[in-house]
Amino acid sequence: MTVPSLKPVMRTFLVVVVLALLATACSSDDTADTAPNAPTTAVAADPIEEDRTIEPSYAGTVPAPEFPNGLEWLNTDRPIRLEELAGKIVLLDFWTYGCINCIHIIPDLKRLEAEYAEELVVIGVHSAKFANEGETDNIRQIVLRYEIEHPVVNDRDFAVWQRWGAQAWPTVGLIDPAGNVVGIHAGEGVYDTVEPVIASLVKEFSGSDLIDRTPLDLALESESQANTILSFPGKVATDAPGERIFISDTGHHRIVTADATTGEILAVYGNGRAGFESGAALTSQFNSPQGLVFDDSTEMLYVADTNNHAIRSIDVATGQVATVTGTGGQGWPPAAGLLDDVRLNSPWGLTLHNGRLWVAMAGFHQIWTVDVAAGVASPAVGSALEGVDNGPLVEASLAQPSGLVFDAAGRLYFADSESSSIRWAEVLVDGGVTGVLSGSDRNLFDFGDVDGTGTAARLQHPLGVAWDDVSGNLFVADTYNSKIKTIDPATGATTTYLGSEQGWADGSSPRFYEPGGLAISARTLLVADTNNHVIRTVDLETGDTSTLILHGIEDFTPPADAADYGGTVVTLDSVEVAAGAIDLTLDIRLPDGYKVNEDAPSTVELTATDGLATFPEGAVQSLTGTDLPVSLAMTVIEGSGAVTADVTLLYCRSDSEGLCIIEQVRFEQPLVVVGDGPEDVVLPYTVQLPAFAES
Repeated sequence: MTVPSLKPVMRTFLVVVVLALLATACSSDDTADTAPNAPTTAVAADPIEEDRTIEPSYAGTVPAPEFPNGLEWLNTDRPIRLEELAGKIVLLDFWTYGCINCIHIIPDLKRLEAEYAEELVVIGVHSAKFANEGETDNIRQIVLRYEIEHPVVNDRDFAVWQRWGAQAWPTVGLIDPAGNVVGIHAGEGVYDTVEPVIASLVKEFSGSDLIDRTPLDLALESESQANTILSFPGKVATDAPGERIFISDTGHHRIVTADATTGEILAVYGNGRAGFESGAALTSQFNSPQGLVFDDSTEMLYVADTNNHAIRSIDVATGQVATVTGTGGQGWPPAAGLLDDVRLNSPWGLTLHNGRLWVAMAGFHQIWTVDVAAGVASPAVGSALEGVDNGPLVEASLAQPSGLVFDAAGRLYFADSESSSIRWAEVLVDGGVTGVLSGSDRNLFDFGDVDGTGTAARLQHPLGVAWDDVSGNLFVADTYNSKIKTIDPATGATTTYLGSEQGWADGSSPRFYEPGGLAISARTLLVADTNNHVIRTVDLETGDTSTLILHGIEDFTPPADAADYGGTVVTLDSVEVAAGAIDLTLDIRLPDGYKVNEDAPSTVELTATDGLATFPEGAVQSLTGTDLPVSLAMTVIEGSGAVTADVTLLYCRSDSEGLCIIEQVRFEQPLVVVGDGPEDVVLPYTVQLPAFAES
């Protein structure tokens, strides 16, 4: 969100010379999200000295306030105390996970963590804007989604926020190795602002031998995360006949195409690692892709490659991935330009109308058009000031639009996520204007879960919309309420269609978990059920919901080497065994109530060093439907070396195969083979059920 009046002038880091209840925060680049309804400092502290650039010494003089007791933490098995971080430079990142500006600085934080791996500790202070964002389990999903690997504290009651006097998302605060506050910075541009300060602190405190370079012991949330077929799918689309489904497999940085009826995976684009590469399907790279739209006339799939700030194209006939527009870097300020040169800002949603792409440009708070034939991209709706004001297209203020669709008459509807509303724009007529269809138009903090008409209805950070030609209704992914709602455009009546509390359940009373994308094919509603890592299908005649069972992903997985292996590696102690025929037992324990899927292919691939072992039943063996534990035949000769077993298990609930979870584990078992000894080797491993499946 934005503070336009402050944008160019406050790019300095502020010095704090009194008690760390700060009264001001600086902003830059129109990229800070103000929090008028968040608690503020209760009382004024002693007057602070005049703000000044921190030269020549960056060291502070005021002790940083300690974290309050009783807060919930992620990526650590204990609460963090500042006193234990003596000798470290500490960067506090005040954020809320629905804020696009907060997402924008994650790469800056990762870069700083990599460059100052020994000296710097980043701590995320999650001070939630939305009620849904205040729940620790929901923050955990975002920590996993954005691959955050530093401690995060849930500051749901703004206790830490108040102690630091934060006023906007994102804000960062810096603490020197002596435990004193250096200053704060609000807005984006974090790396360029903070890195010189960190470099100076490292130099200054290294001279006094006061830098502690001991690694911080963490317990990352990702260490217990299962590898599902999809990871945080953001959006979904179909071809016109409804035969193929296209899925933004956002957490895996790839696009998946599946048969709409059978769930068979037909193609995968992207090698599963974040990057910005064009070319062949499995060597190309995306970075957290979101919006999708398929052009049936050209067999071209367009992708909003969100974190690459680009629009990509996939030629479905050849599998070739290309870049339509966007340089790979975040743009500011917004400006029209030729496709090869223009810089975009977090494109999130896509639709196609009369040969032109329409883009929900979340980072610019605008809607853009991309005319591929003419070779230009330009803003169409929104002033780039974040807000809720309606009016002429170029004067309206939008708030992180994240999904959009045209109705049959050519009116554009969009999910304006940060204002928690569904808005419309007359973009195909001269003198077009914007308006609100559902949700409040008062401010960015008026949200909830209320069925009603027009501005009396309340939504919570909706991300997806779909138009139903048959009923003439708009379907909405009311993301933070974990519901699907319908809106009658003629009256503005908003009604909960499906969903209740967040979770996972099929049938006539389904549950969803922060669904982000919708598409309609014939009389089926497709739902990208983001935090459940699945695609749900809803029969629009009956309302019954089921989970699309995908299979065949293993045929499109790029070969993994030791550096790229994405599963869990279990390195066991060396054991002695007897030469000859022995058993290799996979002692894998699944969670109670789960079984190896009887249809989806599970496998084990066995290798050994220097011919130490051979496998009479083959190096690659099927584990599909296997009862665990399972023993495999192996013949070993005298000597020493190691056996490696790469296991891929697809397991599901015993009473339902709707939710299929992948577990990948690599066993590395050193062996000493002697003339006489044990005749079996046991490889133990217990599968941990991911949190999303527990509901």
